Amino acid sequence: MGEAVTREVLTGFLEAFNNQDPIAIMGYFASDCVFVMPRGARPRGDQYVGKDQYVGKEEVRAGLAQRFAGMPNLHYGDDRHWVCGDAIGVSEWTLTGTSTAGQQIEVR
Repeated sequence: MGEAVTREVLTGFLEAFNNQDPIAIMGYFASDCVFVMPRGARPRGDQYVGKDQYVGKEEVRAGLAQRFAGMPNLHYGDDRHWVCGDAIGVSEWTLTGTSTAGQQIEVR
């Protein structure tokens, strides 16, 4: 079992995203993780999978790095976090930034 979910874990995870630090972000993931982006291939968005203990988290890390490259001033703010027990956490935030094509983005 991994680290218990706490408000501090959730805020640390968000801080790693705001620092655009894929290595720090990946410290929160298991080697067989799945990360689903809110945009991309339908119906759910682009999905990155750390296939197993041998492939590890590289595909997920590469997907995050690609996301950051597409929006260099990406920021997650106006955040709120909830924890239920020690295994479930929910974060709500507003993503703001400008794509490399110049599109302003704000998503809650």
